[in-house]
Amino acid sequence: MAIEDERLRRVWEGRWVVSRAWIVGHTGASESTVTRWYTERGRRPERLRHPEAVCTVGRMVYFDQQAVEAFWTAWQQDVGTQRLGSGRRPGDGQGTRGGGPGREQRERAVAVALAALRQEGGPRRGLAAELAREHGGVARSWQRAVTEALATFESEQKQAGDGSP
Repeated sequence: MAIEDERLRRVWEGRWVVSRAWIVGHTGASESTVTRWYTERGRRPERLRHPEAVCTVGRMVYFDQQAVEAFWTAWQQDVGTQRLGSGRRPGDGQGTRGGGPGREQRERAVAVALAALRQEGGPRRGLAAELAREHGGVARSWQRAVTEALATFESEQKQAGDGSP
């Protein structure tokens, strides 16, 4: 654990310096947010500017702890923190293929879209927007559901044309 602590926080030239990982833990912001604060620091007023890097050890960049804490205090007062931690949860990068409540909702939307395709006899312009108005949600999400349902619909039509079960 001492090695891990040294990666997060260490003394450099008589002052405490901290890594981005420490800043993530201290602020509750995501790694991408902390990186954005640093890369966009030139566009911010000085009191809301993320501190400059103090040193690099190996490939780990460190910042003055007092400067980071002052930046975070100013950020909380001026910008606020109500949105921190509300972003996407980390995942496997595979969307909802792994199941869960998102996939269940998606499957319901595809089933509704498939029923509409069967009723209409095929796709038509504006179907996704109509489903969004009827069932709620965003037209783009319904367009994806219609596209997914269309593959099933076309497969069914092909099987019916071949006389296959």
